[in-house]
Amino acid sequence: MASPKFSTVSQSFHSELKKRISDYFTQAGKSSTGNFSLYFKAIVLVVSFVAVYIHLVFYTPTTWLAIIECIVLGGLTAAIGFNVMHDGLHGSFSRYKWVNELAGLSLNFLGANNFMWRSKHNIIHHTYTNIEGIDDDIEAKPLLRLCETQKYYKIHRFQHWYFWLAYSLLYIWWVFFTDYKKYFLGRIGATSLTKMSIGDHLSFWGFKLLHAFIFMAVPIYTLGFSTWVIGFLIYGMFTGVVLSIVFQLAHTVEETHFPRANATTGKMEDEWALHQLKTTANFATRNRLISWLVGGLNFQVEHHLFPRISHVHYPAISKIIKKACQDFGMPYIEYPKMRLALASHISHLKHLSRK
Repeated sequence: MASPKFSTVSQSFHSELKKRISDYFTQAGKSSTGNFSLYFKAIVLVVSFVAVYIHLVFYTPTTWLAIIECIVLGGLTAAIGFNVMHDGLHGSFSRYKWVNELAGLSLNFLGANNFMWRSKHNIIHHTYTNIEGIDDDIEAKPLLRLCETQKYYKIHRFQHWYFWLAYSLLYIWWVFFTDYKKYFLGRIGATSLTKMSIGDHLSFWGFKLLHAFIFMAVPIYTLGFSTWVIGFLIYGMFTGVVLSIVFQLAHTVEETHFPRANATTGKMEDEWALHQLKTTANFATRNRLISWLVGGLNFQVEHHLFPRISHVHYPAISKIIKKACQDFGMPYIEYPKMRLALASHISHLKHLSRK
């Protein structure tokens, strides 16, 4: 499928929005990248992860405590991804490139690959959000049907019941299958990967081996194979649920759109910024704990419009973006509570469960 082009307009909403956001940072005298609160949070999350890992693997806690620690480790994995890796790979964690690259490498230590993520997330997902056939984030066949243009299978009749199980497999499937699939096929869905350098190849295989050593070889040696399998499944499945829910509530709910390009011209109906507003939703933005844990990804509208601005600034710039949407008569999708967004996502899945 050829990549579609977005419409251009004489009075661009996106241009006006960029001007207002730029004025905000100039007047406030702030950098658009991370600050001390983000760096402190990153240290807390990474130190906590290392501490829980060491206690689990080398101090063999009792069964009930080990299960709790596996769940906590899964939550910390997701939190590091949301808060450290995500900002780092978008270049918004720090004003220094090497710090962003170091933050982005946290993804490799956790088993995935930053080269694949940049291609899948930064380039494809952020440009062609919710466009079926291009945005790999809404491709979950055959288990799930996330938009009406996707092929219907009989199993989808029950997807609003079993989606929790499907989501729990995300992290494990990502680390042990999809990264390798992209690597060997040289593409993500229908989109070809840019050519990998020798360093990219070495990084891919080196970190995959390192992850296998830290998360498989060492715990199997210290705890035994069966104990490792149970612990890793608990850890990986909880990580998958958390990652999936946060990303799905941002794009696959009742109010979000799944636009398609004009079959003749190959053009999208809307300009890029309006496309992002129609395909993206916020949730629970007043809940400080959720915002802290998910790295501001509950402010998904702000993130999609300004991915190179650190999430620590999203609460402030969300007011500017809301006002601009009101001035231009643009949509702004937001669920005040996480439970409401989750209910909308389940309703969306239920609607698509019917042929």
